[in-house]
Amino acid sequence: MCCLWEGESRMAGGTCPIVHGGNTTVGRSNVEWWPQALNLDILHQHDAKTNPMDPGFSYREAVRRLDVAQLKRDLLALLTTSQPWWPADWGHYGGLMIRMAWHAAGSYRIADGRGGAGTGNQRFAPLNAWPDNVNLDKARRLLWPIKKKYGNQISWADLIILAGTLAYESMGLKTFGFAFGREDIWHSEKDINWGAEKQWLAENRYEGKSREVMDNPLAAVQMGLIYVNPEGVNGQPDPLRTAQDVRVTFARMAMDDEETVALTAGGHTVGKCHGNGDPKHLGADPEAADLEDQGLGWLNKTGRGVGRNTVTSGIEGAWTPHPTRWDGGYFHMLFTYDWVLSKSPAGAWQWEPVNVREEDRPTDVEDPSIHCTPIMTDADMAMIKDPVYRAISERFYQDPDYFADVFARAWFKLTHRDMGPKARYLGPDVPAEDLIWQDPVPAGPTDYDIPAVKARIAASGLGIAERVATAWDSARTFRGSDMRGGGNGARLRLAPQKDWEGNEPARLAKVLSVLESIAADTGASLADVIVLAGCVAVEEAARAAGVPLEVPFAPGRGDATEAQTDAPSFAVLEPVHDGYRNWLKGETAPRPEELLLERTQLMGLTAREMTVLVGGLRVLGANHGGRRHGVFTTRDGVLTPDFFVTLTDMSLTWVPVGHGLYEVRDRASGAVHATATRVDLVFGANAVLRAYAEVYAQDDNREKFVRDFVAAWVKVMNADRFDLT
Repeated sequence: MCCLWEGESRMAGGTCPIVHGGNTTVGRSNVEWWPQALNLDILHQHDAKTNPMDPGFSYREAVRRLDVAQLKRDLLALLTTSQPWWPADWGHYGGLMIRMAWHAAGSYRIADGRGGAGTGNQRFAPLNAWPDNVNLDKARRLLWPIKKKYGNQISWADLIILAGTLAYESMGLKTFGFAFGREDIWHSEKDINWGAEKQWLAENRYEGKSREVMDNPLAAVQMGLIYVNPEGVNGQPDPLRTAQDVRVTFARMAMDDEETVALTAGGHTVGKCHGNGDPKHLGADPEAADLEDQGLGWLNKTGRGVGRNTVTSGIEGAWTPHPTRWDGGYFHMLFTYDWVLSKSPAGAWQWEPVNVREEDRPTDVEDPSIHCTPIMTDADMAMIKDPVYRAISERFYQDPDYFADVFARAWFKLTHRDMGPKARYLGPDVPAEDLIWQDPVPAGPTDYDIPAVKARIAASGLGIAERVATAWDSARTFRGSDMRGGGNGARLRLAPQKDWEGNEPARLAKVLSVLESIAADTGASLADVIVLAGCVAVEEAARAAGVPLEVPFAPGRGDATEAQTDAPSFAVLEPVHDGYRNWLKGETAPRPEELLLERTQLMGLTAREMTVLVGGLRVLGANHGGRRHGVFTTRDGVLTPDFFVTLTDMSLTWVPVGHGLYEVRDRASGAVHATATRVDLVFGANAVLRAYAEVYAQDDNREKFVRDFVAAWVKVMNADRFDLT
């Protein structure tokens, strides 16, 4: 209802003077008005204001009080209690729950660690409305009574994966284990790059026609898919071409060929596809649905639209004769029959067996007296048409126990990969075995003499810049998206990290040779000594600035071995840019300041923390290669706010000189004071960042600058210390 003015409106045509809805409906956002402006929203995705939990609430503490045994009993009962509003296929919701868990975990990609099941993000757009996630909203609504009962003791993120894992157990699979510990987010991760397409299922994320080079960091072949199109490449059946897509997408999720076949086969051993109806009758997705639909999408309001009449993928049928049983039916069907192309009732391409025997025909989901034709997707046919996949499939067919073990391990990896190290796992079903993809790190010593180590570091002859840069390089690999990287483990000394260009191998080797000797002599881990060396350097720089303090330090980091390090998997962590050290490797399409935001978000830092760290690292001389860009100080190694003082000084002007560089000149004389990069200048050009810069440039905030820098520094150094939380 529009507001009314008393008496006759003075607005032409009686228009209401208030713009209702603002930027949420009809108004344009700042990004739309100024598309080239630096958008800092990615750094504030999960602001505390969006979190409805009480201050101080700890999910890790709450889940420790959970009655896991009773929760499992309740979930198992739910799986076989069909609800009239969304009936269970064959009276068992297992297939639906497995698909929900699978699609939650399957959005993970190794390039940036984003996606995955670790945050419960499937509840929000865009994932809740993806074409590949049709009807998974029903699975989450079916779980609501469980979530309602156990409340804060079980997150949606954990519940989604547990439901899928228990579904497999209820069907006869011996699973590898399960860990609690996923904490929910509370709004859409709208700033994640899911692809540049402007429409669902568009085909433009490959370079050329080879389908070998897909845009990074994407891991699905089309917008709105978890992996590949089940009907074939661009919806056209061709198992060998589909095999190429499958191999690329699963590799980008850190799965090898054997794991890929196991996951494909294990996922299709149970459940079915749904396409027994006209997809044109489906309503809007959950985000576009009417208010009365209460967040449920894809509703068929013209007919029954549930049970045997459900339309999801458009493909119709089960893969195996017994879709609620874990068995070898998948490979039995693949290798027993010849398969021909056909169309589902919904018009989707699918493969059907020739002369299938009655005992190999699954029953109807509602009437066991009716037998139906089994099906395969184009991805299933790839498992026997691709030579490598076929050899693996044959071994699984001949050795069902081996297949079950490989699948159980692959399912555990799929559903836990984005949780990070094992230290984050909680619950009674955490496997004892350490897995290489968990990046294991042994516990480090804590009983050594920290003051003695600090004294050795101070007397080592290593400069402030050398120590700060080495500690930073060790810690900066951490990414909160999948909790990988960081300084714990001291993998900075191992391949491939010791040879990364961004780590300055020559400087790194020099510093490590000194720090390794100190670690060996004092009983400390090298990982601790690397971080402690940086902390001592910061203390020295703060003291020189007139702010004596002690940088908080927590011992206990361990040193990983080569045997505990899957070197190839760390390639995705290699930095090709680091605005904090004012370094960019070669040419790049995104602007350097946007790359800085990318690294900042992955490290879990705020815009304010980013600002103070950049300013501090500049004056500490931490630039890559000792470059002087942005080093706006004459007191190297002194923790002063000189970077911000210079940036806000209106007696200076900034002149572009090419290649992304600028000269800092005196307005009156034209004398050149310094040089700078785009990353430096953005802290004076962007309105929000300039506001932060002005705070630190104030005469009364010099001590605040030091203390804020130390707090942000410690946050980076401890980001991977999950044992401290």
